[in-house]
Amino acid sequence: MRGDGVCDGCLRTLDEIAGWSQMGDDARKALMDRLPERARMHAALSPLLPERAALERALHPLHATLEPQGWNHQELEGLLPARPSAPAAVLAGLVPRSSGTTVLLTRRHDGLRNHGGQVSFPGGRVDPGDADAIAAALRESDEEIALKRDQVQPIGLLDTLATVSGFLVTPVVAVIDPAFVPVPNPDEVAEVFEVPLDYLMAPQSLRTVELEFKGRQRTVLEYDWAEQRIWGATAAILYNLRRRLEAVT
Repeated sequence: MRGDGVCDGCLRTLDEIAGWSQMGDDARKALMDRLPERARMHAALSPLLPERAALERALHPLHATLEPQGWNHQELEGLLPARPSAPAAVLAGLVPRSSGTTVLLTRRHDGLRNHGGQVSFPGGRVDPGDADAIAAALRESDEEIALKRDQVQPIGLLDTLATVSGFLVTPVVAVIDPAFVPVPNPDEVAEVFEVPLDYLMAPQSLRTVELEFKGRQRTVLEYDWAEQRIWGATAAILYNLRRRLEAVT
């Protein structure tokens, strides 16, 4: 089994292997018809990303055991909910473009209870049926923007991040097929857009902003890109990516 959850021999995921006996003939045939494209995609995606070697040095391996509190836990002392943080995962997707690598982001639907209207990575809570954070990030990405498993290849993990909304987030860094065309779920996603990775990794692009939360002053990170405000947890994840890349280059 590869680190991205696909069997080396049969090219199926654990869920597909486990569900094989319950599939009908049509479902089995449809899955088998997808396997050649899956093999081609996995072979083709790796060399497309110029930053691949640096990322593999900078990231935690897939399925690594990560910090159980979050790298920013001390910064949020007194602000986190009393209940234990719920596990969540996001997909930090990198798209190799001819003009340079971009980061795929979404703007959440205004009506969502958690972080409505904010810019975020595709992702959400880890469900009991998810094998791990990687499976959750991939499932959520399919549900939110129709990113299919054959169009994405996980590379590694960033440090976990605690959020004031009560989640412990595992960011899964992955390369996305540049031919992917997002189809936003209108109940969850208002917009999908891309930002150049070079811009997000430049120290001068990031600033700090003071705000009040629960009667206390907080310092949060923020980027501006076009008409998008990228801040909070999403900006912190990008900052963590930058710091880990700086450590290996």
